[in-house]
Amino acid sequence: MIVMIVGTYVRHFRKVSSTNSIAAAMLKEQAPAEGTVITASYQESGRGQPGNSWESESGKNLIMSVILYPVMVRPADQFIISRMVSLAVHDVVSKYTKNASIKWPNDIYVNNDKIAGILIENSIIGETLSSSVAGIGLNVNQIVFRSGAPNPVSLKQVTGTTHNLKAVKEEMMAALDRRYAMVSSGETAVLENEYQQLLYRAGEWHRYSDDNGEFEGMIERVMADGMLSVRRRDGTSRLYAFREIDYIL
Repeated sequence: MIVMIVGTYVRHFRKVSSTNSIAAAMLKEQAPAEGTVITASYQESGRGQPGNSWESESGKNLIMSVILYPVMVRPADQFIISRMVSLAVHDVVSKYTKNASIKWPNDIYVNNDKIAGILIENSIIGETLSSSVAGIGLNVNQIVFRSGAPNPVSLKQVTGTTHNLKAVKEEMMAALDRRYAMVSSGETAVLENEYQQLLYRAGEWHRYSDDNGEFEGMIERVMADGMLSVRRRDGTSRLYAFREIDYIL
């Protein structure tokens, strides 16, 4: 018998500051059941990666966070949580389009447009990854974006169809549960390989910029610690942490 972890307890809010903030507050107050999911119709201060925000029209998109206790993962290997969640979101998006990919570190793209963002917030105690909050924002039915973000897109824009948010939420929880089970069973090599195969722009020459200016580079791989390896035309390679390199779209 397969027992689901993700989604055994779901708490929904009409409006929150951010679902990750609610999850963090719950972790401070108690020890919520692993797999607890927080969803919201609208969040006032949606957060993406540091320095980024997430725009979402009320009632149009999937906004959720899940609380996990990945104590089987060493802190040095914590990027596997980012890979796992990215693959789960990709699993859902790829049900609706064949043109989805994962833009490092954990955005989901359809062609050259961003359809989903992920924010992972881990807590480490000693040598243990004690908890992880995975926040997900998936553009589902929104068609007008006003934040000035350069390239947002939604499932409705991609497919021309309005989608049932509850059904998409159920698909997302099931995908997260399947992917988290792979982490729990030690299938990290499989997750790393799939992530690499789905990586946006991997193995192709494109324009990027870093602290030395613009250059043409090819994404080689993402390392176990989440660093991005990019090769230049002169044959040299450099490792980048998040926000050390910009994609020129």
